[in-house]
Amino acid sequence: MPGHFEPIPGGGAAVALDEVEISIIRSLAVQLLELIGPGPAENAPDDPLAELFAEGPSEPPSDPVLQRLFPDAYSGPDVEAHSPEQAEEQRAHSSEFRRFTENDLRAGKRENALTVIRCLDGLTSGEGGAVLKLSADESEQWLRALNDLRLAIGSRLDVVDEEDTDLLYRLPDEDPRKPMVMAYLWLGGLQETLVETLMP
Repeated sequence: MPGHFEPIPGGGAAVALDEVEISIIRSLAVQLLELIGPGPAENAPDDPLAELFAEGPSEPPSDPVLQRLFPDAYSGPDVEAHSPEQAEEQRAHSSEFRRFTENDLRAGKRENALTVIRCLDGLTSGEGGAVLKLSADESEQWLRALNDLRLAIGSRLDVVDEEDTDLLYRLPDEDPRKPMVMAYLWLGGLQETLVETLMP
């Protein structure tokens, strides 16, 4: 079980983590929460309906990591516009789609990251670490959070395709990106074994 998820009865998953691994995942999840930011109505607790009817932003975020986490729905590198009018129409559709969906997407990503933090905070670790046991629902949230963490780190490392990932393996140890690369690859291994664990 060390370093990879294994299935447990009831549809959940378990993985052995040492104290350093626990600390790294928790720190990354906290940073992801800070990057995503608070919800639109978190400053208005007296109005429980405020978040339900709050409209989201209509423009894409300026941070490249947030652009990767919240991409445009109708434009981007994979969507080709054949005319300026078509490009403008795509931007308008993307803007409208973002306005009505981004708040929910952010709330979901926040909840996934919070689940990771709560699960890690609930561990009783001994000298060698602890065994993290996740329910089926928690496993799904962990899977989505691990994906978000890898997207965020990959964005900072300028990873766009598989070829970029191959180059990361060949970075010299003295490269300042090396610790981030190691975290990216390690999280990828965790994510892969969790996917395998959850497959029927």
